[in-house]
Amino acid sequence: MKTFYRILHYVLKTYILLIVVFSCGSRNSSNHSSGYRSTTVSYYADKFDGKKTVSGETYKHYKMTGAHRSLSFGTRVEIINIDNGKSVVITVNDRGPLKPSREFDLSQGAFKKIASLNEGIIKIKYKILK
Repeated sequence: MKTFYRILHYVLKTYILLIVVFSCGSRNSSNHSSGYRSTTVSYYADKFDGKKTVSGETYKHYKMTGAHRSLSFGTRVEIINIDNGKSVVITVNDRGPLKPSREFDLSQGAFKKIASLNEGIIKIKYKILK
């Protein structure tokens, strides 16, 4: 009987943890009524130019691409810099970013369309176009 309660305790703790994780996942989201969500983004370092992405494509700085943890490869996403209103449409072709606070890593070409590379990390809103 003691083993049963240990297992039950473990299952309940895991269930609660999953609820907390999934409910916190929306903390970067705002403007749901307009279809936009807010987050921060960065861009790929120089060392990745010419390397294979998870989708099998070769990463090129100048392409309008980006990485996302779960969106399907080929998904198109509108990214808008909150500070200046500039926008770019990217295609997801890689997995990432590693930072939990960011939803996307952009190619340098895409990042340059909406901000200076000197900024490094910017606040954006985004909308999935498909």
